Amino acid sequence: MRYMFGHGKALLLGLAILGGTLAVGGVLVVWSGLVPISASSGHWPVTRWFLHFAMRNAVETRASGIKAPALSDPALVLKGAGHYATGCMPCHGAPGKPQSLIVQQMTPKPPLLSQRVHEWTPEQLFWIVKHGVKFTAMPAWVSLQREDEIWAVVAFLQELPRLSPERYEHLAYGERDDADAGGEAATGSLRALGEPLGPLVAHCTRCHGADGRGRGSGAFPKLAGQSETYLWTSLLAYAEGERNSGIMQPIAAELSETEMRTLAAHYAGQENAASQPASHQANADEPAAATADSASIARGRDIARRGVPGQGVPSCVDCHGPRSGPSNPHYPRLAGQYADYLALQLSLFKSETRGGTPYVRIMHSAAKGLNETQIRDLANYYSSLAPDLGHQPEAVPSE
Repeated sequence: MRYMFGHGKALLLGLAILGGTLAVGGVLVVWSGLVPISASSGHWPVTRWFLHFAMRNAVETRASGIKAPALSDPALVLKGAGHYATGCMPCHGAPGKPQSLIVQQMTPKPPLLSQRVHEWTPEQLFWIVKHGVKFTAMPAWVSLQREDEIWAVVAFLQELPRLSPERYEHLAYGERDDADAGGEAATGSLRALGEPLGPLVAHCTRCHGADGRGRGSGAFPKLAGQSETYLWTSLLAYAEGERNSGIMQPIAAELSETEMRTLAAHYAGQENAASQPASHQANADEPAAATADSASIARGRDIARRGVPGQGVPSCVDCHGPRSGPSNPHYPRLAGQYADYLALQLSLFKSETRGGTPYVRIMHSAAKGLNETQIRDLANYYSSLAPDLGHQPEAVPSE
């Protein structure tokens, strides 16, 4: 017994010495500068296999508790396309747009996603887009609170392998095509800004449209006719990370204060362009959604006028109209805005994942008591109004 104990102790001591020797040897190799860290050398096959094996198993494990929402909504796909074109395409390519030679020299080389998306489930794609992957160039999402934006990217990725170059171009740069075909009517307001702000606004039109109407699907909000103050403070809140958005924050953070103010003035000056309510506009990108039923609109009107006192929900009209007289320019005008966009914002306020100006706390409190049906009813009601009714007396429909 004593012999076995002594033998085991010697074995452990030997292993400890061996481990220490290997550790010291490893440090010496690193210190000598002999570790192959150059991207041009690539990975050894065994290293490449091990890293991919570790990544795939880690993603599968961490994504196991995630449940994907419905991803077939065309507006969701459209929103994801807009971000993919600026945030993902330079590394991962797109139909008709190959990866650059510079990207192809990275180690590891980013995959061409149109050929590799099928290898991952939507839940796994969500985890990768949200958290990124260490030891690669894949970053985490800028604003982890906005999971709705991440799902929009996943929705687009699901469509990516089936897209033709023409369809991709339309989804990601639809307004650019419209401007080319529309001549002076479509581009005159952009040229009026001149260089260098003209290209800046042209970049914004990819999502918000040359006319400020948001491309007609509800994927992006209408900016036309909002107050200059509201638009400027929103851009500032995005840039400073006070208003969460992995799509808007990187864009706004690169703008100077002068550029923010100029963009705000540009879209605020397009008030007359949005002359029809959202429910009456043709959708330039996807088939228009069915008009909300009158019962939903009527319920939303009652909530807007009276609130829901029993649930701690105040009325909406005092801040957002319809009303006569001036209102606080920091408050957005809701009349004629897309119902889907309004419903999403109310849900974000309810969960306190939407930030913004100092007035945001008012909306956190106001939206907290709303249920999902009431959120949809309010969104349908304000969407049904003509934009110029936002701050004027409303024509009261018959009960």
